[in-house]
Parts: sequence; structure tokens; C-alpha cells
Amino acid sequence: MHPVLFRIGSFTIFGYHLGPITVYTYGVLVATGVIVGLILARWQARKFGLDPDRIWNVGIYMVLIALLGSKLWLVLGDLPYYLHNPREILSFSTLQSGGDIYGGVMFGLAFLLWYVYREKLGYWAVADIFAAPLALGHSIGRLGCFSAGCCWGKPTTMPWGITFTNPLAAQLVGTPLNVKLQPTELFEAGAEFINFLLLIWLGRRRNFTGELAAAWMVLYGTERFIIEFYRNDPGRGMMFHNSFSFMQVVSLILIFIGGWMFLKHRIRRVSTVATETAQN
Repeated sequence: MHPVLFRIGSFTIFGYHLGPITVYTYGVLVATGVIVGLILARWQARKFGLDPDRIWNVGIYMVLIALLGSKLWLVLGDLPYYLHNPREILSFSTLQSGGDIYGGVMFGLAFLLWYVYREKLGYWAVADIFAAPLALGHSIGRLGCFSAGCCWGKPTTMPWGITFTNPLAAQLVGTPLNVKLQPTELFEAGAEFINFLLLIWLGRRRNFTGELAAAWMVLYGTERFIIEFYRNDPGRGMMFHNSFSFMQVVSLILIFIGGWMFLKHRIRRVSTVATETAQN
């Protein structure tokens, strides 16, 4: 666990005093995951017959829009505070923060849908390209969570339990210290890396457009649904008398959509075979 990678002392640029600047391990690993994912997506585009430069561009734009959306959602989520402290909206701490993930996902996805429609790229073809890169980038990003001490698990006595001891993690994200916890961050990082390998393997024998996206939905939905039972960090939107989290509901939706796509392809394939047999 190493929340802070390094610090840069105070300095002045064009008369503006900045610093000290803290570079967090979480941010560096998340950025690394994004860059690695974009490079892989560009390679996947060429493999699937789409323009790599257009895929790279849409990936860059999507990341920027997602970052902007996460910051906007953060401000809207605590609007009274920011209305009373408008300077905080553009403060260095706000710009440096990760923002709200839900806002980032919604804004990024909305932009992706609009861009793909405008460029007539094909929704499921683009989704197939980003499936494996998303899994790999997410895997690297979860290592950032582990470094920061966020997204922690429930107390455990199992031998694989981990104990956080860095006071800075408790100060920044409320990490419980000196308590053996389920390493849910590592569970998800490992599961997503396995998903990445499976999606790369599946991509070599893709049977229909959208298959990799459907596979990611089923794989990630199943993985996240199970891991949520072992997480214990607050703010996850617990529902149904704290029995399920919001992400578990989302996971079930992902599994349903992915499973429906596989079933639809299976039915279409059986129907095609039956028609060809009847014609012969």
C-alpha cells in the first residue's frame, strides 16, 4: 500500500503560486490503464478492419469527456457547497480529484454512442474492439485502488487477508487500519486480467459482431456481482435492506444483456442451419 508516489515542492508559474503537488499512485496507475487500453484498442481496430486512428481518437475524446463528466457530477452532487464556494470548482484539489465515477461513465458512454452514430462505425463492432482493452485497463486501475487503500473488503480471518497500516489512506479515503480485510481490489484486478486473456482468445475465433462485448458483459457482470458480497467500503448504493448494492443490480443487467445476445445468435444460427437443410 503506497497512496503517494511522490511530491513536488511549491513553485510559481506566470505569477501563480502552485504546490506542493502530490502525485498519487492511484492516479498514475489509472492513467497507465487508460493508455495501455487505448494502445490495445488501436491494435484491435486494425485486426477487426476499422481505422485505428479513428478508434484512437474516439478513445481519447471519450476519456476526456468522462473526466469532465466526473468532475461535473462531483460538483452537482454537492452543489450547495460549491455555490457558496465557487472558487473551489476550479481549484487545484477539485481538478486533481478523480471526480464521481458514475458521472464519468455516463458522460463517456453518451459521447461514445453519439460519436459512433455520427461516424457510422457500428455500435457492436466498436464495443468488440474496446472489450479486451477495457478489461486490461480496469485490471491495472484496480491495482491503483489497492495502492490507495480504497474499495476495501470485509474483515476476514482467511490467510489471504491483507492489513492496511498507512495513516494517509485512512485520512484520504477512510481505509480501516490494522484490521485484516478481504483483498477485494486484488480479486477484481486478477479477475479482470483473466477476462482480458479470455477476450483476446475469443477474439481470434469471433463468430458474430458483438460477441466480445457480450462476453465481457457476462464475465464482468458475474465477477463484480460476486466480489460485491465481499466489499465493505461505504457509498456503494446499498439496496433492498442492504442485501444488494447498486453495482450488483447493474451486474445482473449486464449478464442479462450479454446472455440475450448469445442466445439470439444461437437461435439465428439454428434457424439458418434448419433453412439450409430444408432447401437441400
